[in-house]
Order: sequence, then C-alpha cells, then structure tokens
Amino acid sequence: MANLKAVCFGEILYDVFPDEERIGGAPLNVASRLSSLGVQTSMISKTGADPKGEEIISYLERNKVDTSNVNRDSRYPTGVVKVTLSQSGSASYEIAYPSAWDKIELQEEQFKVVENADIFIFGSLVCRDEVSRNTLFELLKKAKYRVLDFNLRPPHYKKELLLDLLQNADFIKFNDDELFEIAEMLDSPYNSLEQNLHFIATRTSAKTICITKGRHGAVLWRDRQLFYNSGFKVKVKDTVGAGDSFMAALLANLLQGEKPQTALDYACAVGALVAGEKGANPDLEPIEVRKFIYAPGFFMK
Repeated sequence: MANLKAVCFGEILYDVFPDEERIGGAPLNVASRLSSLGVQTSMISKTGADPKGEEIISYLERNKVDTSNVNRDSRYPTGVVKVTLSQSGSASYEIAYPSAWDKIELQEEQFKVVENADIFIFGSLVCRDEVSRNTLFELLKKAKYRVLDFNLRPPHYKKELLLDLLQNADFIKFNDDELFEIAEMLDSPYNSLEQNLHFIATRTSAKTICITKGRHGAVLWRDRQLFYNSGFKVKVKDTVGAGDSFMAALLANLLQGEKPQTALDYACAVGALVAGEKGANPDLEPIEVRKFIYAPGFFMK
C-alpha cells in the first residue's frame, strides 16, 4: 500500500464541543486515517491566517499528510463548527460561513498533485460556496478515480448540485438517510435500501457504492454484488469522524486488492472503534482492529 497515493479535497476546521475544541472536517479526517494506514496522502484546502489554521497544518504534518496545497487566507477565518451531541452520541452541526475552506482557489500545483494521485476524495459540503465548488469541478477533470463522500448538512446543498456530483464519481458513499433523500430527488419509486441502492447505480457511472447504517453496519455494492456487515457492539462516546475513518479503511483495503467482504468488515470495525473513543481521529493499531473483529469464540466458515 506504500505506493498508493490519495488526495483529499475540502473542509478543514475546528469542531467546537461544549467542553472542548477538536481539529476536524470530513476530508481531513479521511486524510489522517488514510495516512495512518500507509497511504501517501495530500490535502487541498485552505485555513485562515490565524492560530487555529497553524494548529491544523501542524496536526496534518504530524500525521504525515502533505500540506503543500493547504493555503492560508488573511481575509477569512479558519473554519469552525459548533457540534451538539445527543444522549446517544449522535452529532448535529452549526457550520460558520464564510470560512477559509469556502474559498479554495484553483492553482496549477493542484492539477499536478491530482493527476499524480490514484484516488481523489471529495464531499458535498465544500460545494456550498462557488469558489471552492468551481475549483473542485476543474480538478475532477484531472482525477483518475473519483471518490464522493456525501456529507449533507442542511441548508448547505441543493438538488442540482448533488445530481451533478453523482455524475462525477466512480465510488460513492452515503449514509442511509442520504441514500433515501437523494433517491427521492431522482424520483425513485422504491422503498427498500437495496432497491434504492440499485436505482442510484443505474443513474450513475459508479462501479462501487457504499451505504453506512450507523451501529447497524454497512452495505457495499461492488461489481454488481452486495456485501453486508451488520455492525459491531461498542459503547459510543461520539460518532464524529467514525464514518470518515470507515471510508478511509474501506478505500485503503479495496484498493490494495482485499476482498470486498473482508474490506467491509475491517472498515466497519474501524468505524465502531472510532465511535467508542472521543474525537474523530483516535490512534488505532491494525492488530487492535483484528482482535476486535475476531473476538474469542468467533466462528468462521
């Protein structure tokens, strides 16, 4: 996996909880986890010219993520998101606008890093401002393998944008709520998750689609086959970043040539372990993940 190269595009910010602040943003979380899994990872984004921005860049560098395309902007502050957690640990978000990551301007160096990467990972939230949105769509033209991780945060998206993004992805990840919402936008006549997954597949050129279901695991559609994981038992501390680590683990394993079922099981375990810790990017050792999956008494066919 050492030769695999990834680029993550989008928001880098601080998640502000009632008791503390933590570095986050879905693309940053994915980048950090990919790097920890041995993938050579670069980030394209922007921070403010402020202490929070410096901390984020230092954090990425400590996690061996290339920051040469993370620029600083004196006009806009580093992004901040107010996070509220429910009793079950589920999060809701209040996202400050405008932030520096809304203003990622197109630069020649970005084309080079995207062209040289094996995978280009992006989300929907970064498209809320036309500056970053226009940059994204230009870079998508140069990407070899485009990975779309939906991140629907009302009111920061419109139907037309989401449908455009769907047409620019080789790999798509939704959570179950997002799947049903977008299928309805496409006038799906279906009610079940599997039916709507297949419906979405017929409306896109994506060859791989993944649906996460929180504590109930995930469904992976790949090469016209469905693979399931029903989830892992864990005491949830907070769900922030769990889906991002799941995404990184799934991508790293699939692109390394791992079997889809094995990759899905590993990714679900990583997501569960992250949800069982505070913060989006706790350290996880591969042996710890394997022990979590194959607990004593585990039965394999």
